[in-house]
Amino acid sequence: MEQHIVIGIEGLVGSGKTTMARELLKYIPNSILLHGGNIYRAVVFALLNSGVHLEDLASKTKNLDSFEILKKFHLSIQLEDRETVIYWNGKKIAEEDLQSEASSLGVSQMSQVADNQKLYEFGKSIIDQFKKDYSIILSSRDIIKMYPDVDYHFFITASLEERTRRKCIQYTKKMENKEQEEFERSIRENIEKRDELQEKAGYYKIYDQTIVIDVTKDASPQESAKKIMSHIKMPSVR
Repeated sequence: MEQHIVIGIEGLVGSGKTTMARELLKYIPNSILLHGGNIYRAVVFALLNSGVHLEDLASKTKNLDSFEILKKFHLSIQLEDRETVIYWNGKKIAEEDLQSEASSLGVSQMSQVADNQKLYEFGKSIIDQFKKDYSIILSSRDIIKMYPDVDYHFFITASLEERTRRKCIQYTKKMENKEQEEFERSIRENIEKRDELQEKAGYYKIYDQTIVIDVTKDASPQESAKKIMSHIKMPSVR
């Protein structure tokens, strides 16, 4: 019988978590990438596209159950090409919408006030279901709280300068007519603000089993993924 493992990937804003997680799919047989963070992003995306303004998000969602919001907006999770995707009322939410600056900042704001317990229980049930058939690369926040039985827990870190550089590359198409210096400054400020909100929400906690991986000087996602793989012992088939 094939054994399956769960590998949790957390990290600082802009450290390249998603890119590294995708790279790990090449190294781990019969694996899938579960974008846990995108479940939360989908909740925020649905709220923002239903008339809630970004600046009001924290106050509007205070004491709200994030799982109830998930159900209210008929958000569902499906597996496509070895990765989970989110559907809203039968239509797939584009990755660029989930990863937009507004959605990212909204997640950081909402995470400080919303009740996530049922959402975490829902996330655990999804992991347990998929684990029957696949090894899981889980890119998410608060992984230890959501899934204490995770086999490996990695926290990805990089310097603020490197994370700003990576985000600038990601958002280059949105630069429009902004001067490069102004663009980089706005990206850096956004990262710093999200870092502050994430830390206040308790998402940057390092546990005894956490393995911290610094990717500041890595030349490629492949190099970063190999660093992670050096700590992983693949399960045997029994």
